[in-house]
Amino acid sequence: MALFGGIEAGGTKFVCAVGTGPDDLRSVVRIPTTTPDETLPQVVDFFRQQIVEAGALDAIGVGAFGPVDVRAGSPTFGWFLDTPKPGWQQVDFAGVIQRELGVPVGFDTDVNAAALGEHQWGNAQGLETFVYLTVGTGIGGGGLVDGKPIHGLLHPEMGHILIPHNLSADPFPGCCPFHQDCLEGLASGFAMEKRWGQKGASLPADHPAWALEASYLATGLANFILMLSPERIVLGGGVMEQKQLLAQVHSQVREKLNAYLSVSQITENIEDYIVLPGLDGKAGILGAFVLAQQALESSGVVSSR
Repeated sequence: MALFGGIEAGGTKFVCAVGTGPDDLRSVVRIPTTTPDETLPQVVDFFRQQIVEAGALDAIGVGAFGPVDVRAGSPTFGWFLDTPKPGWQQVDFAGVIQRELGVPVGFDTDVNAAALGEHQWGNAQGLETFVYLTVGTGIGGGGLVDGKPIHGLLHPEMGHILIPHNLSADPFPGCCPFHQDCLEGLASGFAMEKRWGQKGASLPADHPAWALEASYLATGLANFILMLSPERIVLGGGVMEQKQLLAQVHSQVREKLNAYLSVSQITENIEDYIVLPGLDGKAGILGAFVLAQQALESSGVVSSR
């Protein structure tokens, strides 16, 4: 069985691992996301050490915060583009990994990688079209259509859709440096902390923050449902760990769709339609293994194992 490296490149940390799947996830390390000059050499050093200890890797998959260039054949394929993350604009990432380690590299957004992980092993198994949305420090979305990650001009940026903002009910201006009060600017974990003066995890379950959060998330989800008609929506990220939130999102989605879509998944079984990840916090790193497998297959190289 081929041995893969995986990288989940997040805004606060890079999770790196070696393995083959959920039952073989080994040597996991978390590296703080500081600057490219500090972070990327630590990533390379980790995999070099793993090669010494476990043998050659067949490929490495990368799921990264965006925007990134996912267009195969582009001169900047695998680069961070004009990302909000300070210091990471116009940085080659996949190219560095490929040159330093000499293996095929699969590359996509972190949310598309998580979607691939959920499709392979989690709560999206057997589905052809679904959406994966992560609600954490930021908000990002990806998913599969006809079993393939959504690409196009670049890739989905679902966290930056523009949604109604009633300033009299919520005077918080938003915190997105590009769009101010987009979905991420209003409903991310960072937005909650800026609005309420403390992290969401420290707010009580009956705090008005959660009704507002559910309303914003449901507005975004209603838009995705109407645009993409996904067979399921998977909601990941740290904000969704608040147990009271998911039920409020279910209720708000039904209210905002206002019986427009008469399908049982929404009218009767929304608890099975909008769900939490089946892989918990491992969807991203496991999805990176799927990207590595795809890169190996595309390369035509046969695993030596």
